[in-house]
Amino acid sequence: MATAEDELLLPRLPDLFEASKQLLDEVEVATEPTGSRLVQDKVFKGLDLLAKVAEMLSQLDLFSQNEDFEEIASTDLKYLLVPAFQGALAMKQVNPSKRLDHLQWAREHFINYLTQCHNYHVAEFELPKIKNNSAENNTVSSSMAHRSFVAMASQRQAKIERYKQKKETEHRLSALKSGVESGQADDEHVREYYLLHLQRWIDISLEEIESIDQEIKILREKGFSNVASTSHSPRQERPPMKPFTLTRDMAQAKVFGAGYPSLATMTVNDWYEQHQKCGTLPDQGIIKTSAEFKISAHQQEDQEQKKEDDDEKTLHRAREWDEWKDTHPRGYGNRQNMG
Repeated sequence: MATAEDELLLPRLPDLFEASKQLLDEVEVATEPTGSRLVQDKVFKGLDLLAKVAEMLSQLDLFSQNEDFEEIASTDLKYLLVPAFQGALAMKQVNPSKRLDHLQWAREHFINYLTQCHNYHVAEFELPKIKNNSAENNTVSSSMAHRSFVAMASQRQAKIERYKQKKETEHRLSALKSGVESGQADDEHVREYYLLHLQRWIDISLEEIESIDQEIKILREKGFSNVASTSHSPRQERPPMKPFTLTRDMAQAKVFGAGYPSLATMTVNDWYEQHQKCGTLPDQGIIKTSAEFKISAHQQEDQEQKKEDDDEKTLHRAREWDEWKDTHPRGYGNRQNMG
């Protein structure tokens, strides 16, 4: 019965693995924010599929520490990537309250993947140290702080070499990808293709672990500072303030100045309204009544009309005189000097 169940599980294993790999690729190249609903749904679904794949691999006992790398079938090499995929997707979770747990969980998966590759001698690299508690983390952090310049230089050189190797690996993978995915590649090229994938994810895992350690250190220091700020330490009391009195004279002195014989008692508007009511303002300041306005306006109109009439009469007389001179020569009608 167990054999029959295994035969039923085997055909589903490649499909689940490819589906989870596809989800990881979509999350890596997604243009949406990592915290968006679409990306997070893919993250959760991919983690669920990888958990099922890991359970199947455990039931099948596909890998054993007693066997060598050469004994693993070429088509089964890709299943060594499962812990690395789990760590990569765990890093994509964005719940701030569980960020430290997600980082630790992702680091554990990356360590499992590197340990497995180290045991199978997939590549030559140094395993990162396993951190179990905060005390060990503090010890490691302090040792890293006092690392010598020679060690830092060697680490930088190792990163440069790892970067070059990663670029060469990606270039070779792109050349083998079409043949392997189409099923036309032979067993040798299939094995090389998955071996390159394992080496690529070794470099990725080492980089991710360094990043995780730095972020964990920052989060723990932040948490420690928050705890220290909210601890029950005695509060420093403020020194008592000296009593003072703000009187009306002091306020007036600040506004109007001090040392004058008298201070203002009313505003300009108040003074104007008071004198307007009493009728003591100058003539140009007193508002005329509507009747006075009408009388003055009527008188002005009469004067203008009279002036216009005078102008018309004068003009008419001038025109008549001009016409009379045209028809009557000079001396016309003067008979006194005639002989």
